[in-house]
Amino acid sequence: MIRARRARIVATIGPASRDKVAELAWAGADVFRVNFSHGSHIDHTRAIRAVREAEKTVGRPLAVLADLQGPKIRLGKFAEGSIKIAAGQKLRLDLDKAAGDARRIGVPHPEVFAALRDEALVLLDDGKVRLRVIKHGRDFAETVVEAGDHLSDHKGLNLPGLAIPIPALTAKDRKDLVFALNQGVDWVALSFVQRGSDMAELRKLVEGRAAVLAKIEKPSALECLDEILDLSQAIMVARGDLGVELAPEDVPVVQKQLIRACRTRGIPVIVATQMLESMTHSPTPTRAEASDVAGAVYEGADAMMLSAESAAGDYPLESVAMMDRIITRVENDSRWPELMRAEYPVEDADADALVAAARRAAEAASTACLVAFTTTGQTALRLSRERPLQPILALTPNLGTARRLALTWGVEARIAPEILDPEELARVAVQQSVDLGLAPPGQRVLILAGLPMGSPGAANILRLAHTPRR
Repeated sequence: MIRARRARIVATIGPASRDKVAELAWAGADVFRVNFSHGSHIDHTRAIRAVREAEKTVGRPLAVLADLQGPKIRLGKFAEGSIKIAAGQKLRLDLDKAAGDARRIGVPHPEVFAALRDEALVLLDDGKVRLRVIKHGRDFAETVVEAGDHLSDHKGLNLPGLAIPIPALTAKDRKDLVFALNQGVDWVALSFVQRGSDMAELRKLVEGRAAVLAKIEKPSALECLDEILDLSQAIMVARGDLGVELAPEDVPVVQKQLIRACRTRGIPVIVATQMLESMTHSPTPTRAEASDVAGAVYEGADAMMLSAESAAGDYPLESVAMMDRIITRVENDSRWPELMRAEYPVEDADADALVAAARRAAEAASTACLVAFTTTGQTALRLSRERPLQPILALTPNLGTARRLALTWGVEARIAPEILDPEELARVAVQQSVDLGLAPPGQRVLILAGLPMGSPGAANILRLAHTPRR
């Protein structure tokens, strides 16, 4: 099965879709997210096995993305389960484990009080309640309610503009990571990344057994973006949590900045959260949601993600199919290439001179596809960075590489034996292109590879071949 579109779809597996993975793949899902914030290891084992079975059914590599929960800062419990509050009233936060009431709330996280400043803003329940700090100490904060009227047990807490001194990897995350790696996942996503050292720690633990992805959910991460990107193999623009601490008008701007930064570096970028949110309980999206997905496609994002829509909604298959339709329609817009490239004008850096030459050569009308022989996936990633309009066929001897490339814009990855004879390059490239229907008779195929064969990152050959005429 070959995708007719370049942008990819990430679908979250949950109770609504664990038994529908193959159908989701046929509908358009390329990567399957396993969310470790919910479910048990037994549930996740079933989900990962279902993806591997679906891969055999659809005949193309599918990726599994393990999304670690990360540190969750939550309130304690209330004596009656919830409280009513009003703007202007005083509310104390402290470390006391006793059940809270309308005068005080337990916050069992010393790190919160270590980060607080006078006049700091405290957001509760995804920003529905706003508190302003008027006095604080090592184990308490006196606040005044600025907005909000209701709170219940264990709601989340955010401190906009403040870095909370907690590790991105919790004890739970470490256990989940060991499990995920033993299950052979292809990508590991780290939540609430704040600094490059968070990703450095993850990479050390993963030891190359999977690719690593940083979820950008905290504004503080934007201040360290370059060092985070240096240590990440992909980025997720997690707009839900970003939108809690950023002003709504800032989120689209940050999304564009992150997509540009990833495209410049040539690493995949996922746009996530509330893309087709209404389809959790409706068979059709709002027009605004359709425009939101389309906007990410015009910006050149590698992938868009479905969360509750596919994990717990009433219409998981319809949600994937709708996203597929929107992406396909945008990519059929005659102005789409111009607008996408305007978002990131490609510069021919010396390191990518051969790849840039391949893109320019591919602009000839008779070029059907580009073929990248790759061991680690880097050659295919470099081609994808150029956003050629022809499909990129990545041929690799490594199944793990093929699966990881399922996240990458425009890349169709397939397994092929390692080729040691340069003369075999053209024959294998043409044969695979024809067999997969990527190159009609009499069309030309551009081949990018490296000598010696099998050397990672050594793309140094650009060849031209033609498919046989009938």
